Amino acid sequence: MKFGTKVIHSGLKTDVATGAIITPIYQTSTYVQKKPGENLGYEYSRTANPTRTALEQSIASIENGKFAICYSSGMGAADAIIKLLKPGNTIVSNKDIYGGTYRMFEQVFTNFGLKFKYTDLKNPKNLLDEINSETKLIWLETPSNPLLEIINIKAIKKLIDKRKDIIIVVDNTFASPALQNPLNLGADIVLHSATKYLGGHSDLVMGALITNNKTLYNKLFLITKSCGAVPGPMDCFLALRGIKTLDVRMQKHCKNAHKINQFLSNCSKIGNIYWPGRRNHPNHLVAKKQMKDFGGMMSFTLKNNSFNNAVKIIKNTKLFKLAESLGGVESLISHPASMTHASIPKKEREKNNLSESLIRISIGIEDHEDLIKDLSQAINKIN
Repeated sequence: MKFGTKVIHSGLKTDVATGAIITPIYQTSTYVQKKPGENLGYEYSRTANPTRTALEQSIASIENGKFAICYSSGMGAADAIIKLLKPGNTIVSNKDIYGGTYRMFEQVFTNFGLKFKYTDLKNPKNLLDEINSETKLIWLETPSNPLLEIINIKAIKKLIDKRKDIIIVVDNTFASPALQNPLNLGADIVLHSATKYLGGHSDLVMGALITNNKTLYNKLFLITKSCGAVPGPMDCFLALRGIKTLDVRMQKHCKNAHKINQFLSNCSKIGNIYWPGRRNHPNHLVAKKQMKDFGGMMSFTLKNNSFNNAVKIIKNTKLFKLAESLGGVESLISHPASMTHASIPKKEREKNNLSESLIRISIGIEDHEDLIKDLSQAINKIN
């Protein structure tokens, strides 16, 4: 089944009670049982809920996975993964990752005896300098947040293929299943902040994990059932609705990104542009091979690297709204150093090229000419 068909039909089951074509919102906490231990597949909504089941089946299908679990947030999903580990274990991650993930690693899980290493994985061979007998998990963001770095998932998998005790996790939030399927490339677990492209309308907060490994799924399910970071049925309903338009939305996000890249490339006040669709992107050829298109996320700096000018641009856009998050139908603009990545120490940000003038944009599905006019008038206000 092609992707455009999957997003419409996966997880969709006609309601037996009414014939409703759309999965109902099962707004219930508990379920009547025939006798103790005998039920219709549901006993308590922390464990499972029919609306959530439909969503998990849909997400598993569009990521080419066998199993999926949904969470109350993307960080709730990330938290469940780290709980697979034991004190003393080491996690190796690429350097450019979401600030919230870095904060969780460094301010929460280091207190439980876990060790975290960050390295430049644009060159996969750098991984060999970091792994040891205690390495149990490799955490990849590709494309990364906010510098849109691309990591060759197949190459990483090949390097550690003999280490069956190491789990490869890929945060696929920026690409979405429409553009990239990490399970096909060697990942053991795929992570999504479903708040973003899967939901697509900036009206829910949710996370998801997908795997083909039944043992991993069972462990994650036990953690989820026990720790309880599950989404409510209304959010699951909204995510199911959002997924139905994921294919057509991503096509428009990508089309607009191509146009905005052309505009920024010809703008004299713009410094570096970070977007994997650019031919001079360090891993453009890898992105071209492992992604279907290059996505709607883009970052850029100013030639004079002025923090004040970056803020001035952000304050003067009209269609690009200043807000956290990404992946909605509307365009957003943000300043990573003071917003999404503020929890990363300034010295670390500077080492990772996360400059004070860096601006991140989530390109929506508006008309690209209007978006370009909006960026143009804001950029023209700076020196």
